[in-house]
Amino acid sequence: MGKRVFVAILAVFMFCVAYAEEVLFQTNAPMIVNASDAFRVEFSLNAKPDDKSFVAPSFEGFDVLAGPSVSHGSSVQIVNGSMTKSINYTISYVLKAKNSGELAIGVATIGVDGKSYTTQKTPIEVRQGDGGEQSDPQGSSREQEQSLEQRASGQLAKDDLMLRLNVSRTSAYKGEAIRATLKLYSRVNVVGSEGAKLPSFDGFWSQQLEAEQGPFRETLGGRVYDAYNLGEYLLYPQQSGKITIESAKITIIAQMFVRNNRPRNSFFDNTHDIYNLRREVVSPAVTIDVKPFPAGAPASFTGAVGKYTMEAHLSATELAANSAANIDLKISGIGNIGFVQEPKIVLPATFELYDVKSTEQVRTTATASTGYRRFEYPFIARAEGDYTLAPIEFTYFSPESGEYVTLTSESFTVRVTPDKNSSATSQGVTTLVGKQDVRLLGSDIRFIKLTRPNLHTVATPLIFSPLYFVIVVAMLLVAVVLYFIISKRIRDSHNSVLVKGRRANKVAVQRFRAAEKYMREQNRHAFYEEMLRALWGYISDRFNIPVSDLTKESIREELTRRGAAEQAKDITAIISLCEEAQYSPIESATMSEIYGRGIDIVSKIESIVKK
Repeated sequence: MGKRVFVAILAVFMFCVAYAEEVLFQTNAPMIVNASDAFRVEFSLNAKPDDKSFVAPSFEGFDVLAGPSVSHGSSVQIVNGSMTKSINYTISYVLKAKNSGELAIGVATIGVDGKSYTTQKTPIEVRQGDGGEQSDPQGSSREQEQSLEQRASGQLAKDDLMLRLNVSRTSAYKGEAIRATLKLYSRVNVVGSEGAKLPSFDGFWSQQLEAEQGPFRETLGGRVYDAYNLGEYLLYPQQSGKITIESAKITIIAQMFVRNNRPRNSFFDNTHDIYNLRREVVSPAVTIDVKPFPAGAPASFTGAVGKYTMEAHLSATELAANSAANIDLKISGIGNIGFVQEPKIVLPATFELYDVKSTEQVRTTATASTGYRRFEYPFIARAEGDYTLAPIEFTYFSPESGEYVTLTSESFTVRVTPDKNSSATSQGVTTLVGKQDVRLLGSDIRFIKLTRPNLHTVATPLIFSPLYFVIVVAMLLVAVVLYFIISKRIRDSHNSVLVKGRRANKVAVQRFRAAEKYMREQNRHAFYEEMLRALWGYISDRFNIPVSDLTKESIREELTRRGAAEQAKDITAIISLCEEAQYSPIESATMSEIYGRGIDIVSKIESIVKK
């Protein structure tokens, strides 16, 4: 009975999981094909479709050689008690292009649970076939004489790999947000990258955004590419004038299939060689025209740019003298809200203003920062009376209108009643007209005694007493002990090798904690950069090897000499993984795996290598 109940619950859970998943219907097709070659186009769906609901595109410009062929399946995975179910439904066609040029696979439609889903139009570039090259025996002999690298390089066109820094605008006001995306465009299979040099964004305050890495299929200059997001940033210009963002550089490893001319002994002989070709790509420099703020800025303008609202509240409109109250000011909106400064307020002379407290809640979007900043102005009213607090002004610049906008709060009226617990009355506190200025009488001048004073000693002097000598001896002993302790620390501090070696593990732990934070935030670039800093820095500090002389080979030699040859292989392997994953769109290991291996290898080295 219990087994049947468990099976029933499992079936219901699987049913819910299957329908809770988002329905995805998409086209899978090659980006570039030869006019003489047949190729496969697949329409994939991750759910069960309605019967006879699939409508194929017209396939204009193509001949349908086979299809449709339908395949479907499902799978269930249970990992750590969590179960997931996936459904795969695929409709395949075999096509051949009628002519070369830019063609496209049209839109397909399918129904799931009575709801219609469509694919997107998929562009395909059809190149002229290379059959003529195979029929030229002289060309084949020349190709055999070339090296594999030369032939692979000859197949990679100049515009098959391009690096671009795309900006949302090339003209902006100072402080206005600009979205910048460093994007790699590829028409070949990318298997890795190395030696990346990113722009420094001099003249901008930059903030890196979280973005999906890709690849995405995009059209650039009339050609179809796989696009990868290598970095996305929000830039705030900090100075006016023309600011040039320097070029970015990165070495891409492209996997090339090079046709060989070796004789085929059987049908299964491979007619292509695979070569990983390294190609450095450079993005063009981008110039931003930063416009200055217009003249005539109000005194309440402190550099806020965007669109904002302001709310002001007074905690109490009536309070006793010498009591505290506060003004709460909240500025909300979208723009460079992180640069918003507290507006200045004017209080009566009898009010004492204390340090302003600020809190904020800012969220960064793809276009700007949005949220609020709250300022709390605490003050104490010292004298009774009726007071009117001047309105608070806050001015921001609107890029849309090109004008300054001033927000003004309402004025507040405060009644201050006498303080019954105060002794101000006995000291002669008087207020002048308007109760704005205060004078304190009766306590600033004291009566001068005219007769001869009768002074005498009320206690035995300490100097030259037994207690005095005990204190002197104790102080001397303490001074001697402190002298030896400080001398030892000075000697140790001069030994920089010893200090760095002792602090190596502590510094590495701090960097691992920073890497763990980036891992939780899913910030891949910052995570791998911090892991590399932790591993390289640990080896440099622990074994007193300058960073300029530090290589993977020197690490292996040093650790092998100290009896940690196995650990040398592990740490250099982790460093290589971090270097490959830092800018590569393809990860060979997860961040959590690399993080755990990094901590483990440092611990093993510490336990094996004794100073």
